[in-house]
Amino acid sequence: MTTLNWKTSTRSNEGNCVEVAAPTPLVMVRDSKDRLGPVLAFSAGQWIDFVQGIKSGKIDA
Repeated sequence: MTTLNWKTSTRSNEGNCVEVAAPTPLVMVRDSKDRLGPVLAFSAGQWIDFVQGIKSGKIDA
C-alpha cells in the first residue's frame, strides 16, 4: 500500500484523521496514525454514498 497516492484531509487535526487513496475502481482508507495497519477498501459507489451521507447529516460522524 505504500505506492498509493494517499491524501489526508486538510481539516485533519494533529494527525487524528484517515487517509484516502483512490486507485480505480476502489477507494482505500487507512488510519493516519497507523500507516502500516489495516486498510479498508470500498467501491467508488459505496464511498460516494458515504460522503454524501456525511454531508447531508444522515450519517453522524
